[in-house]
Amino acid sequence: MTNKILLSLFLLVTPCLSYSQIFPAEGSSLNYRIAGFAFPTIPKSDAYRIDIAQGRHIIIDSFEKNIIKHVETSTNKEIIELPAFGKQYTWRITYKDNKKVLKNSSLYHFSTLMNDRIDTAKFRLRILHAAEQHKDDYVSEDGGGVLYDMKGRPVWFIPDTNGMGGYVADLKFTKNGTITFIYKTAFEINYDGTILWKGPNNGSINGDTAGEYYHHEFTRLSNNHYLILGTQLIMCKTVTLKDTSYVLTSLDRSKLTDGYKPGRFGTIIEYDETGKVVWSWKFTDHLAGSDFDYYESRIDSGKRYDPHDNAFYFDEKNKIIYLGYRNLNRIMKIEYPSGKILNNYGENFKPGTQSTGKGLFCNQHSIGMTEEGYLYVFNNNSCQLRDSMPSIVILKEPVSKDDDFKKIWEYTCTMDTIDFPAGYPKIFGNGGNAIELSDHSFFVDMGSIYSREFIVNRAKKVLWAALPERYIETDGKWTALKNYRANIISRKDLEQLIWKSETYKP
Repeated sequence: MTNKILLSLFLLVTPCLSYSQIFPAEGSSLNYRIAGFAFPTIPKSDAYRIDIAQGRHIIIDSFEKNIIKHVETSTNKEIIELPAFGKQYTWRITYKDNKKVLKNSSLYHFSTLMNDRIDTAKFRLRILHAAEQHKDDYVSEDGGGVLYDMKGRPVWFIPDTNGMGGYVADLKFTKNGTITFIYKTAFEINYDGTILWKGPNNGSINGDTAGEYYHHEFTRLSNNHYLILGTQLIMCKTVTLKDTSYVLTSLDRSKLTDGYKPGRFGTIIEYDETGKVVWSWKFTDHLAGSDFDYYESRIDSGKRYDPHDNAFYFDEKNKIIYLGYRNLNRIMKIEYPSGKILNNYGENFKPGTQSTGKGLFCNQHSIGMTEEGYLYVFNNNSCQLRDSMPSIVILKEPVSKDDDFKKIWEYTCTMDTIDFPAGYPKIFGNGGNAIELSDHSFFVDMGSIYSREFIVNRAKKVLWAALPERYIETDGKWTALKNYRANIISRKDLEQLIWKSETYKP
């Protein structure tokens, strides 16, 4: 008798309790279609059914007539894929005991958001090669910050809130169950788009009141610190290529009329979780007496003052940072935390020579390390300036003074389809990246104008391929969409990302 009274009392107060513990939260607007549903349990219930109806319904009869999905579950947490963005939804939990219905919950309501980048009539990820081993993974696009399944269907996007809407760069999924990217400043967010951390961007390292000019690479480290590339603008004395001297001064744009031009030199900044700078490195500290004096751009002498660092990889175990410079066709090996340059991989500059990366890479755009401990880069391979395809290159570091930096594996990218105008050079001079996956295959984005994405294994077999495209209304056709980089996340890691969200605190 007592148990029956207790159960009756619990059922009476459950609507009040569950209203604050129900997820998706009542009236919430979701920036995703793959959602975590969570709710409190009740005594004796050992199974649950989640019913979802399209539309906002108050009347039970109306709700039941519009149910589009039933999900049976033995737990009070379930991840469910919703059919569409830009829709209203109503849902209900049915509590069961040995298949017997104990109770139906109240009706709960939420909606999914919409924006242009997930409107498949305007933007799409066209599948060129259906997924094989990686069919349960998801790929993200920089630019609009959209996550797609391997069939090209959008499932998540960065919401246009809190100053985050716009062209994002270097979107990553961290081991902490968060998302990082660069948009004007550095952001870390959760699955719902809540800002968890924001870069100070106060110019404390480069001395510029306009900020640190974050760019290209932003990574959360295993110690929960953040490492990011910045820029130091310095006035450089314009000299002839035969004159190997240069003069650096503090940033003073009035000097532009006095034979100076602004030079862009890289910085690396490490912040702790409070935004305090705990370590930094500046390229300008290492210019004096270096072979940079002899650097000559293949295209424009102005590039002499823009080495253009665009990627790093931090080998945290061995305390080494590998820093890539596109315009120098060079990878610097930097000791951490001393900042000492241990080696330069690529061309050693001498008077009258031009940088080509010793034929190993040219205008490279990302750096990683394989499980075996080899470096790999996305090689834009644009030294030829026309009709040269990029590649993924695995490189072995020298093990002695008599050894050399060696290429031990390379895969040359291909094009499944293209709409370059006749005579337009196929140049992949910027963007792109490569990521080694757990099976040692590579996920690749080709960047530039033709940002084809694909997965290729070490036997050089393509396992999946797709092309981001945009519909041009004036031309009435789809065209390849320029992308900066792309990333990939497994279903298991996506589920961790969902449950790690602040929304789903236990």
